Amino acid sequence: MCLETNRIFIREFAPCDAGDLYEILGDEATMEQCEPAYSFAQTEKFLADFCIGKKGALAAVQKESGKCIGYILFKPLEEDVYEIGWFFNRKYWRQGYAFEACGKVIDDAFRERNAHKIMAETIDNKKSVPLMEKLGMQQEGLQRSHTKDMNGNWADFYLYGMLREDWEKRQKL
Repeated sequence: MCLETNRIFIREFAPCDAGDLYEILGDEATMEQCEPAYSFAQTEKFLADFCIGKKGALAAVQKESGKCIGYILFKPLEEDVYEIGWFFNRKYWRQGYAFEACGKVIDDAFRERNAHKIMAETIDNKKSVPLMEKLGMQQEGLQRSHTKDMNGNWADFYLYGMLREDWEKRQKL
């Protein structure tokens, strides 16, 4: 798969992405709402096993620099239902890259893969939930105090989704 936006190429990961992916997954601030930051060795293993081996994620590469600035989880959960998630290099936050890249992946899923639904989940109601809503996803569930955050505190778990019909309505706007 290779997709393109104005500023980004979205492609499968390659072994040469290890350093850029480590800048993302190895950053404590980026990973604070998910799991502990990865070591370089953990990043290499994750890249080889999951991103490349299982094709469970896509690389968001900035056209201008050729740098991989984003990790986009994109995998089928069941027939025509996909999960999406993302981590972007903190140096590129609040510049619209995640919205641009994830929006393109969502569009492709409905246009080319005949997706029925795209879903996402998070405990981050400050950055991820607003982006999910901006992408057109709707809250489908809130599990209160369902899981623990990185500090061991109970956190709410948000479930978001977009159905094909929701996406089609957005295309007409």
